[in-house]
Amino acid sequence: MSNLSSTYLSVNDLCKHFGAFQALKNISIEINEGEFACFLGPSGCGKTTLLRCIAGLETQSSGSISQKEIEISSLPPSARDFGIVFQSYALFPNLTVFSNISYGLINNKWRKDEIKSRVEHLLDLVGLKSHAGKYPSQLSGGEQQRVALARALATSPGLLLLDEPLSALDAKVRLYLRKQIKDLHRKLGITTIMVTHDQEEAQSMADRIFVMKDGEIIQSGTPREIYEKANSPFIADFIGITNFIDASVVNQDKVFCKDIQLECNTTGIAEERSVKIAIRPESILLSQKKSNEQNCIQGTIKENEFLGSFQRLYVESPSLSEELLMIDIANTSQTNFDLNQGSMIYFIFPPDQIKVYPNS
Repeated sequence: MSNLSSTYLSVNDLCKHFGAFQALKNISIEINEGEFACFLGPSGCGKTTLLRCIAGLETQSSGSISQKEIEISSLPPSARDFGIVFQSYALFPNLTVFSNISYGLINNKWRKDEIKSRVEHLLDLVGLKSHAGKYPSQLSGGEQQRVALARALATSPGLLLLDEPLSALDAKVRLYLRKQIKDLHRKLGITTIMVTHDQEEAQSMADRIFVMKDGEIIQSGTPREIYEKANSPFIADFIGITNFIDASVVNQDKVFCKDIQLECNTTGIAEERSVKIAIRPESILLSQKKSNEQNCIQGTIKENEFLGSFQRLYVESPSLSEELLMIDIANTSQTNFDLNQGSMIYFIFPPDQIKVYPNS
C-alpha cells in the first residue's frame, strides 16, 4: 500500500434517485490520498453510479462530495480533477494513439514540445512506445485499454477513476493489465478508485474494498479483513468460496448441525437460535484417523477436482449436512491420504475458522 496521508475524497450522505428507484442510499465514505480503493459488488448494486457521481457524470439527488476539502458536488466534470478509464476504452477511432493521448493536453494549451515529451513518457509507462502512430483498430483490446489508461493520466490528475477497466478482456490479458495498473499506482502514487464485480481483481489490487449491495456499502476493509471477517453470508459467499451449513445454537461455544455438535464461538447469539455456519474450503483439515481433536468428522469423497496447485474434494457427510462439503487440499500436503472417489476420510473444522451468522 502507498503511504497514506490525509483524506483526499469525502462522500457524505450521498443519495441518487432515478425516478422512483433509489440507486444510492446514504453513502458516506472517505478515501485517503494515494489509496487504491475498489467499489465491489454484483451488477446493479450502484457501484458505477457512485463512480459517475464522483466524476460529475451523474448528479446526486442529495448529499455532498469533497475533493481535498473542496466541495465539488455542483461542479461539471470538466472542472473536476480526475482522469477516467471506461470498460469500452472510448478511444477516438479516427485519431492515432499519440493523438488520443495528447487530446486533453492540447485542450489544456500545452506547448508542442511538452506534449511530445509527456506522451512519449506515458507510452513508455504503459509499454506502447512503438505504437504511437497506430490507430485503435490496429490494436488488441489490451493495448487499447493501455492507451485509454495513458490518456487518463496525461494531464496528471489527482484522482484516477477506473470503471470495470478489465472486464471486456480475456483472462491472460486481464492478469497482465491488473499487474500493470498496480505497478503504475505504485510508481505514480495517484489516488485511484476502481469499480469491479470481480472479487479476485479487487482482492489483488485494492488497499481497501467497499462492498456494495442494493445501493449501500455493507462492509469496507482491507482485502484480508473482507475475506477473513465477512460480516454477512452474502459477503462470505460473494468473496471467495464458502461452505454454509444450517445449525442451531446450543450455548456460547457450541452449535448443533443435523446429528452432531460443533465447537465454535457463538457469543451474542441466543440459545436455540437458527444460524448458518460458514467455513472456507481451505480452512478444513484432513486427519489420518478419527481423533480426539475438536470437530473431527467422518465423510466420504464423492468427487475430486484437480485445480492445478490444489485439489477440491466434494465430501458427503450425512451427520453434518445434506449438502456436499468442499475441502481444498494443497497438492504438496496430501501425499499420505487416499483421496480417490469413494474413499472414507476424517476432517476437522478448526473452531476459530468457523463463522456463525444468525438467520434473519
